[in-house]
Amino acid sequence: MPKMKKSDWFKNSIIYHVLIDRFAGFKSIKDWDNPKFLGGNVRGIINKLDYLKNLGINTIWISPFYETTEYHGYHITDFFRVDSHFGDEEDIKELIKSAHEMKLKIIADFVPNHCSRKHPFFIDAQKNRNSNFKNWFYFNKWPNEYLSFLSIKEIPKLNLDNIETRDYIINAAKYWLNFGFDGFRLDHVIGSSMSFWNKFNNEIKKQYPTTVLIGEAWMKGIKFKELKTIKIPYKFIKWLKSSSSDNILKEYVDVFDGALDFKFQELIRLLVAYNQISYKKYSKYLEEHYLKFPQNFYLPNFLDNHDMNRFLFECNNNKNKLKKAAEYQFMVNQPVIIYYGTEIGLTQNKSIWNVESHGDLQTRMPMIWSDYDKNLLNFYKDLIQKKINKSL
Repeated sequence: MPKMKKSDWFKNSIIYHVLIDRFAGFKSIKDWDNPKFLGGNVRGIINKLDYLKNLGINTIWISPFYETTEYHGYHITDFFRVDSHFGDEEDIKELIKSAHEMKLKIIADFVPNHCSRKHPFFIDAQKNRNSNFKNWFYFNKWPNEYLSFLSIKEIPKLNLDNIETRDYIINAAKYWLNFGFDGFRLDHVIGSSMSFWNKFNNEIKKQYPTTVLIGEAWMKGIKFKELKTIKIPYKFIKWLKSSSSDNILKEYVDVFDGALDFKFQELIRLLVAYNQISYKKYSKYLEEHYLKFPQNFYLPNFLDNHDMNRFLFECNNNKNKLKKAAEYQFMVNQPVIIYYGTEIGLTQNKSIWNVESHGDLQTRMPMIWSDYDKNLLNFYKDLIQKKINKSL
């Protein structure tokens, strides 16, 4: 019998993944395929809590809301402030309070690996050779050659093995948990060292023992030249073997409460979207996959997310295929993630790989709040309710 953990509330989570700028509160959806703020905000989420409650989900995951230069929130300029595009601290507090009153948990996307190059600490480190923040980053040749998130120079990589940087980021995490968040989805965990993550986990769990920590550990698409930005043990071997292998996820079994299940996402696409494997093989591969992990290590599954083509699009917009995939997804005894809009048939126009720049916008279309597929919505409501009933 696996040992019970204080984060066991997460076991039966049905999580709704919200990209704040694209979910609710925007005034216009013109030029949605340009990388700009549309106006979605935290107040918009608050106003749609009834919709989420009626859908049946029990956990909300919101994208980064910290001060940022970009609509998606991953280019952070201040880890301790809410970006004014999204609202303010009072909005965050109200969202958490209102969600909890509805018996909904809420987790936030936390981004410790990098910041915007417009962050004042990085600006100071670039301008001043003797800056106190110079060691907060990885300068190969000061001031313009530095490590970043993979090859994206707009977001320089933080040196989280520097004690001051490490403590700053951990304190930022604690700051937001003090607002009442129930956990974090931790962005790009392979970018930070295991020593940092062990320290992070110990510090967070000591003060917030019921907080759930879920890592995003994914190497697919990483180029050889980008391996220098990765801190995962034996990174070269893992990169050679498989960009999203179980060996990567297994590194975090004793560090986090769980990790996003990219293996399930790969298998369900092969089975349903592409018809490349049989159900028998899918079941066999999935069983072998889960046997590699202890039962109390969560592997939240998903069909798609903000960094890949929507599942419905990959099925040539065949909603019957989407329904079949969702049925398989909900059969698995793991937390379930629904990317916003999936439940009403939100899709995209082009593959993210067939757009010259900012292709990821294709999978981040604004949420549709009228003239959507109510039959699909009701299908999801039934699916969710069955899973909840089964867990009771």
